[in-house]
Amino acid sequence: MVTLDARPQLIDALSALRDRVAAVGLPLPLAGAPCARRTRLELLEQLDDYLLPRLKQPEAPLLVVVGGSTGAGKSTLVNSLVGRRVSEAGVLRPTTRTPVLVCHPDDHHWFANLRVLPQLTRVWLPRQEEDQEETGRGPAAEPAADRGEEAGGSLRVETAGSLPRGLALLDAPDIDSLVAGNRVLAAELICAADVWVMVTTASRYADAVPWHLLRTAKEYDATLVIVLDRVPHQVVGEVSHQYGALLTKAGLGDVPRFTIPELPESAGGGTGLLPDTAVEPLRAWLAHRVHDPAARQQAVGRTAAGVIESLNTRMPGLAGAVAAQYAASVRLITDVEEAYEKEGERVRQRLQRGAVMSGDALTRWRGYPLDSSAGELLDSLVESLTALLQCAVAAADEHVHEAWRSEPAAEGLVFAVPDREAGERIGLAARRWRRVLEELAEEEVRELERPPAPDPETVAALLAAALLGGRRARNAGERLAERIGAVAATRLRDKGGELLTEYIDRVLNAERDRRLAPVDALEVSPEPQAALIAALSVLQKEK
Repeated sequence: MVTLDARPQLIDALSALRDRVAAVGLPLPLAGAPCARRTRLELLEQLDDYLLPRLKQPEAPLLVVVGGSTGAGKSTLVNSLVGRRVSEAGVLRPTTRTPVLVCHPDDHHWFANLRVLPQLTRVWLPRQEEDQEETGRGPAAEPAADRGEEAGGSLRVETAGSLPRGLALLDAPDIDSLVAGNRVLAAELICAADVWVMVTTASRYADAVPWHLLRTAKEYDATLVIVLDRVPHQVVGEVSHQYGALLTKAGLGDVPRFTIPELPESAGGGTGLLPDTAVEPLRAWLAHRVHDPAARQQAVGRTAAGVIESLNTRMPGLAGAVAAQYAASVRLITDVEEAYEKEGERVRQRLQRGAVMSGDALTRWRGYPLDSSAGELLDSLVESLTALLQCAVAAADEHVHEAWRSEPAAEGLVFAVPDREAGERIGLAARRWRRVLEELAEEEVRELERPPAPDPETVAALLAAALLGGRRARNAGERLAERIGAVAATRLRDKGGELLTEYIDRVLNAERDRRLAPVDALEVSPEPQAALIAALSVLQKEK
């Protein structure tokens, strides 16, 4: 049997590429993000469910996925190809909830494990006696689930001796199901197929959803078969001609197409089996792909090569989406950093102008020391500094809020303006600054050699006034020098100035980092883009 050329280097390159795709995160709500997320999931599904398993085990049975719209007759077709009911068909929609895979008993081991569709739990159901006699198998293993537990996370595996060895049929949920999980699962199963069998009807062949599936198959150059089902006898020629013209216009004129007329067995929801004459052409086509090595290689090789070739366009697109995410995150971060940097500069300018020495602080300074104590002066200065920083943070937040309002990537990230807890945090930082300033004053007083030693609180109050008062407290430095000496006063003002700058920067940077935390938590970086392109480059060399 002719097999795929599964070179270990190619498999390694695809595995590395798969890991790079899995590592991609697209958390920001950009315009193209939903499409990129679907591309990422589709890539992982095709690599995990089809391409890597097929290349690693090219001798595995041919997997034919039967898909189509609601009520197209997929389950009836599968049952008819098998020769008995293996998949539930009926008038209630959606009928197919749990996908059903049917294979020859000798091929059961290929699908009982997690070689393909590893995310789906395998389900085995107890056999009726006639089914056991037909297949030659004993009673089935203890079922992993029953019909009442059918769900999108399961795959029912059936065996039928009527199918040729090397062929498996998979009845997928409706691609346009009302249940979102069914639609997702249907698309995922199609990604695992060696051959796609697309079933549509005479009344629905022009619907948008089947045509989207057909265009996708063409894009991937997949091995595709079309079944036009339930065509009234009187319009078979006309409908077949019209549908063929549409396929030719779409570049799908060479796709094998089978027409099944409307029959009593397919009426009323498709509860019976179609006669052999209705499905024999399709059955023969599938059997030929199994028994003829060249036909099998062509079917499998075309689909695998089509998926690999499609990576040349899909991977750069995904890499571009990653780049867009990083660019958007940089914009968000820049908005915050620029807003806080601007307000930090304004704080420094206002300090030089003595903006803190206003209101109650100015009153306390003018009344010091006759009408205000050193402690009261310190209290008022700390409160005024706190208010200045609170205003700066609020202004920065407003700038960020305005900038993010026009940024789609910020949806869901905008923080509360104003931040009600910010004032408490800033006040706490200002009080800590005061305590450290008082400790500096006490240390400087202890080192003085001349008696009598001044009151440390007085020294701290004059130092705070000199640092925060600007031109409104010009003589604060002179009064400080009178008490501890010019050299000590200069040294203390230098230390206090560094401390003030440190605390102001600490406050603003801490608030800035809080605003950046939601963006940082997304961990958007440029590395995945480079990793995707590098992995694709390695794959292209191995091809």
